[in-house]
Amino acid sequence: SLTLLDTNLPPEAETELRGFIAKRLSKGALFDRMGNVVSVELSIPECKVGCYYCRFQHEDLETATLESDISTPEYVVCFLGGSEKEDTFRLELDKYIQSLEINLDLEQKSLENSVNPYLRSWFENAVCPIQRVVQRFQEKLASLLHAALSYTPVEVKNADERTEKDISRFLAAASLQGLVQEGTMTSLCIAMTEEQHKTMIIDCSGPQPQLHNAGNNRFCEDWMQAFVNGAEGGNPFLFRQILENFKLKAIQDINNLKRFIRQAEMNHYALFKCYMFLKNCGSGDVLLKIVKVEHAEMPEARNVVTVLEEFMRE
Repeated sequence: SLTLLDTNLPPEAETELRGFIAKRLSKGALFDRMGNVVSVELSIPECKVGCYYCRFQHEDLETATLESDISTPEYVVCFLGGSEKEDTFRLELDKYIQSLEINLDLEQKSLENSVNPYLRSWFENAVCPIQRVVQRFQEKLASLLHAALSYTPVEVKNADERTEKDISRFLAAASLQGLVQEGTMTSLCIAMTEEQHKTMIIDCSGPQPQLHNAGNNRFCEDWMQAFVNGAEGGNPFLFRQILENFKLKAIQDINNLKRFIRQAEMNHYALFKCYMFLKNCGSGDVLLKIVKVEHAEMPEARNVVTVLEEFMRE
């Protein structure tokens, strides 16, 4: 059975949504802490809406014991949006639910004061950060993209809590975490952190953010323009899609460069192709760092990367 804790849906639509969730539960289609996004038809003007739903258990560590026969309470949270595009933010919404669990731990008895406002601000806090960063940084967004791509440490100064979280979420969403080998990412983070002068400082004390030690390249400039051009419509889902395309293109370039490097181990003409690719792709500075870390233990490939570094410096 499902007990309603809070909703801002009309009664008829809430009953329909509850029936939909009950069917999913009976089929075992809700996995703990893993959200799903589907279209549902409800008795509201929009007719068909996108629904993110997630199940989680809340365990009270003070009362829970191994021998306890009392089952721990389970919750299902649903967020409704205009379409199934919420799927592009599913990971962010999963993290949002994890934070809700922490809120329940701290404020178990004050649902109205703590949990309800948190639930009602899901769109503002989980979906809109990328949009807010784009609108605030404009042309300076290229340096944020470069920092995310190159794993450059970023320090934010004189910013309110929301702005600081927005920047952190944007950098996390723009990075290649999960798309490149984990060891590569760790090594790059260590290498960039050791180069203290490489830390990018974002000073938010004025009306416009000021950047210090900011990097940039043509690749990030081109993608920044795509964001700025899309800013007129103000659609957070469009910005997220542009960000995913940005990362996809970066991964394609990395894979192309790796293929050229493998060919260059046996072919001098392929070495020249590597060099021309790095010169023309717009992000040669970042790609070279990534492949250098990945090929550190491979002598022949490492020699190719060393030669390419010399060419690029010249």
